[in-house]
Formats: sequence, C-alpha cells, structure tokens
Amino acid sequence: MAVKIRLRRMGSHKSPFYRVVVADSRRSRDGKFIEEIGYYNPVSEPKEVKINEERAVDWLNKGAQPTEVVARLFKENGIEK
Repeated sequence: MAVKIRLRRMGSHKSPFYRVVVADSRRSRDGKFIEEIGYYNPVSEPKEVKINEERAVDWLNKGAQPTEVVARLFKENGIEK
C-alpha cells in the first residue's frame, strides 16, 4: 500500500478549502482517508495553513510521500523528516 499526504478539496463552488490528509494512493481525491493532519485555505488573505507538525513528521518517517503541493506547504512551514 502506497501512502500519500495530499490535499482533499472541501468548500463550495469557486471557494476552495483543502484538508491535508494521509490516504492510500489508490483512493479518490475526496474519498476515504487514514488521518487528517491539517488544512489549507488559499482564498483567505493571507493564505491560511495549519499543519500538525508532529503527525506530519511521524507519517513522513513511516514512508508516506507528500504530493508536490503538500511538499511545498511543508517546506514553507519548516516541516522536514
């Protein structure tokens, strides 16, 4: 099973809001997930990002692969293995 850390789209039409989730890579984007570790709101000014750093690092150490966007969010917030 390949585990990914990715964004799950929430919110209404033209007003996206994302939850940062840990999910099986074979599941759909908004499907079942293992754990929610944060959120990202690109619409607000300034952009709002809140990630549980302890859980994110734990999942990275277990081998979970972040998507490109999530990796950028981690880098901007100083989260590394």
